[in-house]
Amino acid sequence: MDDLHIGVLGIALVLLIGCSAFFSSSETGLMTLNRYRLRHRVKAGDKAAQRTSKLLERPDRLIGIILLGNNFVNILASSIATIIAIHLMGEAGIAISTIALTLVLLVFGEVAPKTLAALHPERIAFPASAVLGPLLKIFYPLVWLTNTIANSLLRLFRVAIETSAQHHTLSAEELRTVVLEAGVMIPKRHQTMLLSILELEEITVEDIMIPRNEVAGLDLEDDWEAIITHLTQSPYGRLVAYRDTIDQAVGFLHLRRVLNLMAQKPDFNRADLEGLIREPYFIPEGASLTRQLVNFQQLRRRVGLVVDEYGDVMGLVTLEDILEEIVGEFTTDPAAVGNRNLVPRADGGYVVSGRTSIRSLNRMLDWKLPTDGPRTLNGLIMEHLEAIPEPGVRLILARHPTEIVEITGNRVKTAVIWPNPEPMKEGEG
Repeated sequence: MDDLHIGVLGIALVLLIGCSAFFSSSETGLMTLNRYRLRHRVKAGDKAAQRTSKLLERPDRLIGIILLGNNFVNILASSIATIIAIHLMGEAGIAISTIALTLVLLVFGEVAPKTLAALHPERIAFPASAVLGPLLKIFYPLVWLTNTIANSLLRLFRVAIETSAQHHTLSAEELRTVVLEAGVMIPKRHQTMLLSILELEEITVEDIMIPRNEVAGLDLEDDWEAIITHLTQSPYGRLVAYRDTIDQAVGFLHLRRVLNLMAQKPDFNRADLEGLIREPYFIPEGASLTRQLVNFQQLRRRVGLVVDEYGDVMGLVTLEDILEEIVGEFTTDPAAVGNRNLVPRADGGYVVSGRTSIRSLNRMLDWKLPTDGPRTLNGLIMEHLEAIPEPGVRLILARHPTEIVEITGNRVKTAVIWPNPEPMKEGEG
């Protein structure tokens, strides 16, 4: 064998190493593509993305043609390297060529191209799809035979073989991680809203409802003068109309409509009032906020009564309550939330009504009080102490110092809660 043939074989060897790098990088690039970005580019009409997506519809065939090509060029490169080594060094060249080619293929045919493809998958995968597509058509019979044998072997071990691309769906926890790791691509406030939407399925109407004893209502059995006084002085936009007890709810009254009719009709009477009552809408306990938000939208309702399995009213939920779980309190200034039972103090603490819900407190102050138990501050204190406390009692709630200020009956009316442990240390001794 003359030097010319050795030179040709040397050039062929270099080309085969290049082909090995191509197949290795193609495999990594195609398998590490961001599927959601790929779908976006497909919908945008990107031809390269469409070509690549079509290849990925059958990953078994794609891997088949890549491995077929990669193994073929590696084996051929090994044979050529052995021929060259024997010609140059004799029998000793076999061992030397094996070691040298292994290192060359490992570095230039595997590690380097795969690392590059992992860092820039789109730059590798899109051009590679233009080559792999025609190769798959040319060698389809061989790929089909290889895949048939391999898939049959997998079925022996009861491994299901997908005939189409997996949809790469994300669980709620995985999607939450994606949102958190988006960094500056998603503003902080938008991140918070997206995370809140993901949590809606885990929150039920009982977690955010106005409890039964705080629902604003109008007893239709009261004296007419008392009813008129209630209607004209009520601070609420809607009232629950009932007879004797709220469990016998008749419906909802929209105060603006009532007051408008009262102004237009001097002889406004009970019949007129009852004519403005809209039939009640009941929500079963345990309903998730996701489901209830859809129900409000479909039924064009804004408020509903939560009932238990016996039909007794537990509380009231409004559309605004659900929206606040997503976007946060419509009023975020603690100094302006007197109606939310939260009053800031000069020492950094907050005077909080015992009936304030834990979720509202966490949302307004960005705290992490436990929400998997009692729903109100009063309930959380009672659970912690396992007794009805006296005024002046101090305790720690999830690292937040708390002092009971006022007790009414068998519940905490008001308490002071601080954001950090420092105030608690002052009174200890």
